[in-house]
Amino acid sequence: MKIIKRDGHIVEYNPEKIRVAIGKANSEVKGKEKASKEEIEQIIQYIEELNKKRILVEDIQDIIEEKLMEFDKYKLAKKYITYRYTRELVRKANTTDQTIKELIEGENEYWNSENSNKNAKVVTTQRDYLAGITSTDITKRFLLPEDIVKAHDEGIIHFHDADYFAQNALHNCELINLDDMLQNGTNINGVMIEKPHRFITAATIATQIILAVTSSSYGGATVSLSHLAPFVRDSYNKYYEKYKKRNLKEEDCKNFAIEDTKKEVQDGVQTFNYQVNSMTNTNGQAPFLSVCMYLGETEEYKDELALIIEEFLRQRILGFKNKKGVYITPAFPKLLYILEEDNIHKDSKYWYLTELAAKCTAKRMVPDYISEKVMLELKKNGYGDGDCYPCMGCRSFLTPDRTMSVGNIAKAKNYVKGKGKYYGRFNQGVVTINLPDVALSSDKDMDKFWKIFDERLELCHKALQIRHKRLSNVTSDVAPILWQNGALARLDEGESIHELLHHGYSTISLGYAGLYECVKYMTGHSHTDNGEGKELGLEIMQHLNDATKRWKEDEDIDYSVYGTPIESTTYKFSKCLRERFGIIKGITDRDYITNSYHVPVFEEIDAFSKLALESEFQKLSPGGAISYIETPNLQNNIDAIIEVIQFIYDNIMYAELNTKSDYCQKCGFDGEILIDENMEWYCPNCGNRDHNTLNVARRTCGYIGTNFWNKGRTQEIKERVLHLDNKVVKE
Repeated sequence: MKIIKRDGHIVEYNPEKIRVAIGKANSEVKGKEKASKEEIEQIIQYIEELNKKRILVEDIQDIIEEKLMEFDKYKLAKKYITYRYTRELVRKANTTDQTIKELIEGENEYWNSENSNKNAKVVTTQRDYLAGITSTDITKRFLLPEDIVKAHDEGIIHFHDADYFAQNALHNCELINLDDMLQNGTNINGVMIEKPHRFITAATIATQIILAVTSSSYGGATVSLSHLAPFVRDSYNKYYEKYKKRNLKEEDCKNFAIEDTKKEVQDGVQTFNYQVNSMTNTNGQAPFLSVCMYLGETEEYKDELALIIEEFLRQRILGFKNKKGVYITPAFPKLLYILEEDNIHKDSKYWYLTELAAKCTAKRMVPDYISEKVMLELKKNGYGDGDCYPCMGCRSFLTPDRTMSVGNIAKAKNYVKGKGKYYGRFNQGVVTINLPDVALSSDKDMDKFWKIFDERLELCHKALQIRHKRLSNVTSDVAPILWQNGALARLDEGESIHELLHHGYSTISLGYAGLYECVKYMTGHSHTDNGEGKELGLEIMQHLNDATKRWKEDEDIDYSVYGTPIESTTYKFSKCLRERFGIIKGITDRDYITNSYHVPVFEEIDAFSKLALESEFQKLSPGGAISYIETPNLQNNIDAIIEVIQFIYDNIMYAELNTKSDYCQKCGFDGEILIDENMEWYCPNCGNRDHNTLNVARRTCGYIGTNFWNKGRTQEIKERVLHLDNKVVKE
């Protein structure tokens, strides 16, 4: 017999626990009120004779109370009820102590591997995690209803970022309105920051803004290099005037000014990179930053922007030095390269940048690629025009701006009437549905599947409404850098952010995970089969979109379907599925479930087929999605990368290539660090297994992770098959 505990975990039935519980109550009464050993055994025998495969622990306790009263042990029953109630209070009142102890002592597997970009051993991260543990405890006990907590604990849904939810001021991710802040000034910690007059100053101020913004939110942030481009010209003009005053020839003035400007861009980009990677925000980590490279964002300063993009790519190819002084692959900033007519063909003016981007991808796994062509087809603003813009963080895409009908509600100083507004917008948070659990709960009954699906969606909806309402109480004073000083808005002191939560200004995300396992269980086929499996997969995705559309229309809140980057949750979901349904071959027999709509990592498929197939699902994940292909070392096969890049431009909105770029500090091996059968990382050259002396970079869920991963994610990384090799390039 299996016992279902309060947190959803399933354990083996143990009669000794019943004897102990009644025994403790027995010690509180005297004489005839005590239960005899025979009576206790009768109660145990009665429970066992029910012959249930599974039973709730609460049901067992109810039976004990009823049986004690049948034996006329009313005082004992009362003591048992009191004991039961006291235990419940203890459980609710003391949920953090053990977790905190394990965190501090480095014994907690969850916190040690919760985030592959956080080192749980360092004091800044521990401080964030300590606050997170407390926040999670408060969230579960006071802020969320029991049905949401129960569903979260059982892995039916996942209420993301509960470790930040107790603070009602925090949102998920954003597109920083760097243009407004640099051009019109801002305020950081009460210090007025005026418009800079040269590139290196603008780059430095940008990093200060990034630190302040990411310390006031908990997800990823994105800035665009186009917002720095005007300051390159300012620097050039200063240098030009300097040489002009020396009465040099016009040609010399220009040449010297260009030379000095290029040196300043080099220094400014280096400063930016050093700052972003060396700073620690209040989340105990370097900012989760993405940097957008979009030539199409500016016509006036396109050449200046190209100069910045080139320098960012060159410095990333070089890499950053580790503590041994060896150049390695850094995690941040993530680079987003927009593919467009000006850079996608060999005869394009900026083709040299795309070639450089391909070399950078081969060496350092970035940039990721956004197709302007496909995005303009998929993302239509309120006027019906296609817009192209970066994601917020690693994959969160805004719905095209619907705020045109209500005007400049953020009071941004760079607002342009009639154009879609994206910078300054943000995401309110995420709740994810576990699709394999829906399938397994239906026992392959399709009618039951859709019924359970809708019930779970409403549970997610309820949880998302709670997230929204929590933010609804926020005023601009709680984070001036966000709401008053231009990063997201320029509201007045004390003004509510409520309007920014509506009218399409911000999104709130319905996440989903495990489409492959869900479809596989229901049909026996992968959703990649171009048949029955794919048909159901697309139907499920459409069902998610239909739900968010209804909610959006009813509430004027921009619900969106989001392919969740379930970093640690992939392991949690898999464990919960096994506990609830046992081991089912091909469904629950791994320590992870498949991210979002992705082709499962172990399924053999070529790069171009994978991207083409996933593009159909990516269209139905408008709130956030990214596709990838796995490759070997392609540093000597840049043509293959360019072939993939051009395919991305024509076929899919957002994709990336996962290459390998590792280093062993003990022997100097520069290649792929491997994983053994026990899910341990090791150097194939010297056998080194010390995480402290292995530099490993792997794409985790959009971002590059460098601090190793939990058991489930490690198994997923180990089982990834290559989608492209060095032998065959598509004709």
